[in-house]
Amino acid sequence: MPREREEAVGDKAARVMWERYEPVHDLIYFAPEAREAADGLGMRGFWMGYFALRAAPLGAVPACVVTSSFYVFHPARVARALPDAWRYATPAEALVAREQAMDAAMTRLFGADVIASPELAEAADLAWEAATAANTAGRVLAAANQALDRPERPHVRLWQALTTLREHRGDGHFAVLVSLGIGPVEAMVLKAAADEGDARLLRETRRWDESAWQAAEDALRELGWLDKDGALTPTGAAGRRAVEARTDQAAEQPWAALGADATERLADLLEPLARTVRESGLLPSGNPVGLARTAGR
Repeated sequence: MPREREEAVGDKAARVMWERYEPVHDLIYFAPEAREAADGLGMRGFWMGYFALRAAPLGAVPACVVTSSFYVFHPARVARALPDAWRYATPAEALVAREQAMDAAMTRLFGADVIASPELAEAADLAWEAATAANTAGRVLAAANQALDRPERPHVRLWQALTTLREHRGDGHFAVLVSLGIGPVEAMVLKAAADEGDARLLRETRRWDESAWQAAEDALRELGWLDKDGALTPTGAAGRRAVEARTDQAAEQPWAALGADATERLADLLEPLARTVRESGLLPSGNPVGLARTAGR
């Protein structure tokens, strides 16, 4: 690995690793196999399947718990899916279905040779070590995923480990937002203003009405974070950078536990997988995770 890459990974491990693992994790949202798995369980529509598959590690908790854990969704969006989803399949059945979906999606996308390679098995073991070492105190989604059994198949084990790490980062991000008084809608307004997602898509998919979005914009203008046109001011841009920096800081612990050399090795092993996902066209433009624009990077 070039010295420049070593320093980048070492200095900003949480950010670098997020850019590697997020595309692979996102297969559960955008790969057709995930929708097929949810439909096979009897779920009614994309959103019921989304909430059932992602929330399954929590068990059959009420909608309010999932709303809190996922942070940015309107309570009505979640309540349309849960607990109704558990009439069609149990959380345990949803967990089996999502493993099967990721097995199929990763095999199709990466190819049988990659799936069976020693490099992928090595990546799975390194990622599992980092996920197992993650401190999940105060991180409900991460803890629920961390508690799941270790999948036997390396590529499925890799996906599950990356999902634990992703939810660990997300839980920490929400804690940062709460500490700064940035609510769910304000968080999405900032994401859109930072060109990390399409404002209309964020608002409509999370089911917030225009008045809630406008109120969030007004609140951010009062803070001096947005200008009259809805763009980030210098103060807002600095605030946004601070949120991301604190999120990165909160996500460093698993990588410190894994160690610099192993983290750098995992980054190298994940890069071609992430690139394949980014270049596949599965991540739609303007998607909420903000990664489609990184295709080819």
